[in-house]
Amino acid sequence: MGRMKVLLMQDVANLGHAGEVHTVAGGYARNFLMPRGLAVMASKGALKQAEEIRQAGIRRRAQERANAEAQAALISNQRLLFAARAGENDRLYGSVTAADIAERLSEAVGFEVDRRRIQLEHPLRELGWYTLEIRLMSDVTAKFVVAVVREGEDWVEAEARLAATKPAAEATAGDTSGA
Repeated sequence: MGRMKVLLMQDVANLGHAGEVHTVAGGYARNFLMPRGLAVMASKGALKQAEEIRQAGIRRRAQERANAEAQAALISNQRLLFAARAGENDRLYGSVTAADIAERLSEAVGFEVDRRRIQLEHPLRELGWYTLEIRLMSDVTAKFVVAVVREGEDWVEAEARLAATKPAAEATAGDTSGA
């Protein structure tokens, strides 16, 4: 049925921001954008509202950015300790997953953390210190430290064991105990 001009009422990923006019496939507009309230037909009346909608979108994005930056500030100081069972070679009998880390981080900072935002390529399967990054918005990130230690160890014992087994340069690279 061809293409349609629509006015975006809200930001739409991979398409555009609120208040912008885009030409999209008719089916995409009728079956996805319009039923969800994401867009309306780009009529004369709707276009008069475009600037208002654009300004509201700018304000909302600014608020989201401020919230993300505030969350980043809270997360960037975190040090999370995971006690796990491990063999002699420091390999875990299980693993620490992004979901585990997100749950513990949520408890620590007092707001929900989405596990998909934690930049973790694969679950942690060895004892050690890991500096991880969380992406709160496309350009707002925060780094935090995860320590995976043997069951029964605390930070001090784990740091001492790690310092004894790793070269000095490596041991201090992940050590943020001065923070």
